[in-house]
This record gives sequence, structure tokens and C-alpha cells, in this order.
Amino acid sequence: MNLPVLHLDTLLTGRAQDFTRPGSRSAIAKSPRREALRVTALGLAGDEQGDLRIHGGVDKAIHHYPREHYANWVTELGEHPLLTNAGAFGENFSTAGWTEEDVCLGDRIRAGTALLEVSQGRMPCWKLSDRFGIKDMALRMQESGRTGWYYRVLEEGVIEAGGSLQLVERPHADWSLARLAGVLFDKQVEPRLLRECLALPLTPSWRRTLERRLEKREVEDWNPRLQGKSSYL
Repeated sequence: MNLPVLHLDTLLTGRAQDFTRPGSRSAIAKSPRREALRVTALGLAGDEQGDLRIHGGVDKAIHHYPREHYANWVTELGEHPLLTNAGAFGENFSTAGWTEEDVCLGDRIRAGTALLEVSQGRMPCWKLSDRFGIKDMALRMQESGRTGWYYRVLEEGVIEAGGSLQLVERPHADWSLARLAGVLFDKQVEPRLLRECLALPLTPSWRRTLERRLEKREVEDWNPRLQGKSSYL
């Protein structure tokens, strides 16, 4: 195990509110919290999701986004008001020191007094594009690999800004999130590689996706996720 112990620079939560398109809601706009928060099976106390069909739940209880990615986004996009503070991507944890190259599927992390497990990387959707006002922002995130990742909660507890994040177990050291994303976001179908991935403890949604690819020998249409059902606003 080679992850350094981190300090949680910023802890963020948000409330669901009406979003950019008719009938849509989102809690992507999150604010820093300075007090200690309870960590439950469904995430942080006071945090909400706008569409529980595709956000939140036990496998996406907490979203972690590396702060060092912000500099890359500024280089690519130019100055943007959302990139001046943590929370631009709807993350709950903002830190510097770990990226998708460092973190592996199934890593168990002691976060404050809670025990978390890395469940999957993020699959960007159109709400990110609408938030930034950039038509292809979700696709840019996907292609960059700078997606951040989600945790499930194995042991409930308490966490606060400044608290520590420490790796305590790594059962799948060969499968960094960057490597796994390379398979998930690849337009090529490689049956051998898909079978290797399917031997991992994937979330149900990722498992269904890769099983369908293996069965049909084709990659699914990403447009509904990246662009939404309605046209870009």
C-alpha cells in the first residue's frame, strides 16, 4: 500500500433544487461545511441528490474529487468562476495528493471514524455541462479521466474538514480507477479485458454495462447520459 495519509481540505454538502432543464433537479452546487458531519450508509448528513435513480444510494454515497485537477481544467478552459473554489464538480471531499492513478477499486479508507470503500469512478452526465455552461464538459471529463470517484460506507462514523483519510486495505492493487476507466470509456470491445473486469466486485450498474458489451460485442450509446434527453441549454 502506497497511498499517503491525506487531510480532508474541504468537506461539502448540497441541497437538491430546481436545475437548468424543465423538471430537472440537482444538488451539484455544494457548500463547505466546517462542523463535524455524520457519515451514514447514504452519505453525509445534510447532503442530497436531485435524481435518486442515477445519483446517490449506497454505492455512490460520497464523491471525492482531486483538487489538483482544477489547474488542468483552468489550463484547458481558461479562467472560470466555478474553478476558484472547491465544489465545482459537486464533490463532497476535496483533497490534494490522490488521483485516479493512485486509487484502486475496492480500496478501504478510514475517513475520520468512518470506514469507506472505493466503489466506482464517476460517469459524467449532462448536468455537469449545464453547470459549467460548456456544451461538451461531461464528454471532456470522461475523455480526460479526471472524473473523481465514489465511496460506499462500510462503517458509519463522523468526519470533518481537516480530518484524515488513510488507506487501510487494498484488495485489487492491479486495478487503479484510471485503468478501469480506460476499459469503461473505451469504444473498442476487448472480450478478454471485459472478462477480467467482470471478475472484480463491480457495482451492479457497471456490471450490467460490461456484461451487455460482452454479449452484444458493441459499446452502448453514451449520448443520453452525456447530453440528456433534451437539447443542451
